[in-house]
Amino acid sequence: MLTRDRLGTFVAVLLSTAIVAAALLLWTSSRPRVPDRFEELGVVVQSPAATNPAEFFAEPVPWPAATAQELADRLGKLPGVTAVVQDRPFYAQPVRSGRPVPGLTTGYGWSAGAARLVAGTPPTGERDVVVGSDLRVPIGHEVTVLTATGPTSWRVTGHVEGSAVLVAGTVAARLQPGVRAIGLGGDPDPAAVRAVVGSAGTVLTGAGRGALEPRADARLRWIGTQVLTATVALAGFACVFLVASTSAFGVNQRRREIGLLRAVGATPRQIRSTLYRSALLVGGVAAALGVLLGAVLALVLDGFLVDARFQPVGFTVHWEPWALAVAFLAGPLVSLLGAAASARRASRIGPLEALRVAEVEDRPMSRSRWIAGLTAAAIGAAAGLYTATAADVTDMAQFALLGAMALVVAAALLAPAVVPLLVRLLLWPVTGITGSLVRESALTGVRRTASTAAPVLLTVAFGVFITGTVQTSTAAYAVRRAATVDTGTVLIPNGTPGLTDAAAPGAPLPTQVYVAGASVAVVGLPTQSPGTALVSPDAAEKFGDSVTVTYADGVRETLRIAGEAPAGPIPAELVLARDVVRDHDKSALAPAAFTAAAPTTPGAELVSVATYAERADAEEDRLVWSFTLLLLVMSAGAGALAVANTLLMSTRHRVRDYRVLRLAGATPRQVALTVALESTLVVAIGSLLGGATAMLALLGSAGSLAAQVGAEISVIVPWPLISAIVAACLVLALVASTPSALRARPSR
Repeated sequence: MLTRDRLGTFVAVLLSTAIVAAALLLWTSSRPRVPDRFEELGVVVQSPAATNPAEFFAEPVPWPAATAQELADRLGKLPGVTAVVQDRPFYAQPVRSGRPVPGLTTGYGWSAGAARLVAGTPPTGERDVVVGSDLRVPIGHEVTVLTATGPTSWRVTGHVEGSAVLVAGTVAARLQPGVRAIGLGGDPDPAAVRAVVGSAGTVLTGAGRGALEPRADARLRWIGTQVLTATVALAGFACVFLVASTSAFGVNQRRREIGLLRAVGATPRQIRSTLYRSALLVGGVAAALGVLLGAVLALVLDGFLVDARFQPVGFTVHWEPWALAVAFLAGPLVSLLGAAASARRASRIGPLEALRVAEVEDRPMSRSRWIAGLTAAAIGAAAGLYTATAADVTDMAQFALLGAMALVVAAALLAPAVVPLLVRLLLWPVTGITGSLVRESALTGVRRTASTAAPVLLTVAFGVFITGTVQTSTAAYAVRRAATVDTGTVLIPNGTPGLTDAAAPGAPLPTQVYVAGASVAVVGLPTQSPGTALVSPDAAEKFGDSVTVTYADGVRETLRIAGEAPAGPIPAELVLARDVVRDHDKSALAPAAFTAAAPTTPGAELVSVATYAERADAEEDRLVWSFTLLLLVMSAGAGALAVANTLLMSTRHRVRDYRVLRLAGATPRQVALTVALESTLVVAIGSLLGGATAMLALLGSAGSLAAQVGAEISVIVPWPLISAIVAACLVLALVASTPSALRARPSR
């Protein structure tokens, strides 16, 4: 039977299993998707992969035009090949009603095998273009298209389904000389293709063509995976923590029952076995329901992940039985882990000790609790010190989270040592008999008070830590970005991925080059001389007196290192001449222009430096904040339910105390006021401990960020949001506790 004592464990396991099941289904469904233009091409040859780590999402090293043409000619002679398509994506964004069309930023060369006309004729001339029918530009009419050099007027010769910009092959070759993929139509033998290609590229077939997905989509999938991984990790930690606190509270309330079992001859091992069996039973039932809930949740979340830009368009859920099986096994495991400490402590209770009626706790803090609490505090402090000195964002985030978890555990274990002080401070303004009753009840049941406050502690701590980390990091990087700008205004993109040469002719122009097969960030400046390069201080050791680079068009060149690059608003390892970057990367766009000149072409906007600093990484910040809210809702939701259940259990076991109050002459209103004050006290204690714990963890992150940006950084926490979380915990606590107290009758 699912008693109230087990309800908290049941809810926590149910939630954790549902989250794990949904996350695993979504994670296994996150597979590369074959781009539409390659669907009809059974075999695709991709240029050599960059040697960067996978999380860099570097494009493959391109073939130069001559090499690509030679390889295409040889592949075209293979048996079964009916078409050879050199893939040449370039920046092209139509303009409609004076504004760039959102979401349509890439053009391609015309290929009969990769596109089907629904009206008109293919593009053949220098200014011919085929567009998607949804653009609603009639055949024969002109359409303005933004390219990297600026707006141009092209004549629409045909329509295809959906959204597209297709030009003649010669035009695509001019706008994108480098080639990273060659598709083969027909039914060629992959082995024969590999024999021709050799080490010059990689042959992709079937689902392997998913490697051709845009790097932006691959990055979105990676972000989605990180979101799901962090969600599972936080859910597991939160649920084990909540199950442990609920189990500890339940065991404490069952001291007399355990004492009776010991008195009739039950051994400590039998007591532990009884509690473990109970945990397994509750965990198994909750896990079964949690798997079903998680499967439904995954179907709901797939659309949310696409809308929130955590997954690319076309993402759908795929059913994997092993994922559901793993999620089911996680339920009993979480239940056992949570019950382990309380079962071990319960088995040590002696018969006479457990049968005592007195509610006074002789030793709220045992020796093992002191050792465990101080150890967790030491781990949290060490992680905080390492976080404060971390120079890498990833290291900072990982150790900050580790430190926060360790400090939360330490605060929960050491809470009985500080609860008496907090009780006296918080209830000092409260006078009268009600205040005295609540004060003495909390002081005589210190461990009970600490256990009841534990879910609030967890909820508030993670709320403050997660939101504070995001807000502080966002502000810190905005400060660093603004400090690199020496103009009063900045020209930024408006509805486009970057600024064209017509909008910002002298703006810094970023691109990617390849050094020894690895992608390297480069920025082109008009002040730099051709044939030379400047190197950033951080990358000086990677290069000698000269460096051989492969440009975006596949052309190689050896550049002389002329010195060290000055600090600038656009990070890069090498600084080249802007004209050189433009010659070799026809689609490069400037992220901003630091000037006071107003825009003269579509797709640009003049803003203040502060606005530029806020918007420069607006999409990144939006993704991070969406991720933050997801984690916050998950942790706060689980914590709020645990708060309600813990207060419900506490009130139920104290009905006898409330009856005594009624017999002593207290009215139902006075009893309800006493219970409400006790619940408010518990929420206040948990909020103070959780907030203090999170602020300690945030200090390390602020120190690391200050060192990274070279400026003093203050911790920023969205207190209105945190206040709403505390208020929700308080409301749930009052709703869960006061009805049981009101039902207490003196006649019973």
